[in-house]
Amino acid sequence: MRKLRFTDWIFAVIAVLVIAGGVYVMAQPSAGHNAHQQQQVDLTPAAHSDGLSEVESGYRFDRVTMPETRSEAVPVAFRILDSAGTPVTRFLDNQTKQMHFFSVRDDMNIFEHLHPVLDGDTWHTTLNLPDGGAYRMFAEFVPLDTKDPRHPVVLGVPFSVPGDTTLVPVPAPSTEATTTDGYTVVRVDEPTRPTALRPQDLRLSIRGPDGKPVSSLEPHLGANGHMTGFHTMLLSATHMHPLELAGIPLNNGELSFQAVFAERGEYRLFLEFAHAGKVRRAAFTIDVTG
Repeated sequence: MRKLRFTDWIFAVIAVLVIAGGVYVMAQPSAGHNAHQQQQVDLTPAAHSDGLSEVESGYRFDRVTMPETRSEAVPVAFRILDSAGTPVTRFLDNQTKQMHFFSVRDDMNIFEHLHPVLDGDTWHTTLNLPDGGAYRMFAEFVPLDTKDPRHPVVLGVPFSVPGDTTLVPVPAPSTEATTTDGYTVVRVDEPTRPTALRPQDLRLSIRGPDGKPVSSLEPHLGANGHMTGFHTMLLSATHMHPLELAGIPLNNGELSFQAVFAERGEYRLFLEFAHAGKVRRAAFTIDVTG
């Protein structure tokens, strides 16, 4: 084997120093970065809590009264417990409410969005359950000590309603939906198939029964509207953020929501908006790619 000459040793040492120095430089923040910019890197958009578990972020959904029959006003009661098992009764306002409550059947045909009333340490509401089947309920809230008020905690539990069930196929993905009273909602954003785990602005154009764009909406839950999505297979929930300030005139009847979908697949989206003194609802299906 050839012996290394002195010059060989010198070049080897220099090479090691250059490589080490390069690694050191790469590991250091550049002069143009500040703490805020570094924090932005840590805050890469991520999917919200999805309601697939009754335990999340140190909180637990505690069943008190669960639905047992079909009726127009089935009582539901529950508590939110912290990691020590203590009921939590105060949360930050999230679109003007401390607690949002959703119920959806697994075929997406029966959906409710309610705001339970707190009595002592227990939240109470009633569900309209006209048909049997497998359902899931969700409690959505923002803890007082949260580091990001835009990311609510969503807890979910399944329940079933006995008796005959008339299942309805989930409508195919579409960019257009209608309300029961003649309003039309059209998705005008691109791409029509969002990508999972990437922020997506959903732009919706609302037209009245006369076919003309709605010029303004009345505030609903402190915004121009409210929208939540549910994965049609997993029944996971996706919270969406309204982007326009309430009361601002709409351009061509358009309003926008930002969403991050956690999984690929089909989602059923439920939009609520207020116009002419009434809250209206439109639902449509979208397909999210991986």
